[in-house]
Amino acid sequence: MKKSLRILALLLCTGVSLTVIADEKPKQEKPVQKAEVKFTAKCPVSGADADKEQFTAYKNKKTYFCCEKCKAAFEADNTKYAVKANHQLVQTRQFRQTKCPFSGGDMNKEQAVKMKGVNVQFCCEKCKGKAEAATGDDQLAMVFSDDAFKKGFEARQGKGKGKKKTE
Repeated sequence: MKKSLRILALLLCTGVSLTVIADEKPKQEKPVQKAEVKFTAKCPVSGADADKEQFTAYKNKKTYFCCEKCKAAFEADNTKYAVKANHQLVQTRQFRQTKCPFSGGDMNKEQAVKMKGVNVQFCCEKCKGKAEAATGDDQLAMVFSDDAFKKGFEARQGKGKGKKKTE
């Protein structure tokens, strides 16, 4: 009889404990908000700040412009603006660097140069030195010309993932 009472008491205590635990409301966690990334890009035609609403398709991605007039100029002859458009594709994270843009060799993060907001890695000190010897638009032309761009950069898939190369 004592054993039965002990078991009954134990079951009652367990039941009360479970009821108390079940009645506790889970703490409401604040929803995780993604940090809003500010859009920053330069118009490849004028060099002014680009507008996210003014764009055209280029290399199966989007190139942004400051106004409709620049967009029209680019669409009329994009080869004239290819270097700056290619730079913008990397700056806006639509393309990513995969190889040295000069040699096509593997990148070495120790051999990097910042070019108008874009960190570019090279395979060796010689390639890095070649890039550092140039300045301004000449430097961009060396790294973001169509030939160098094909060697060293590829399109990102979707939201920055994947490895599909687009030419």
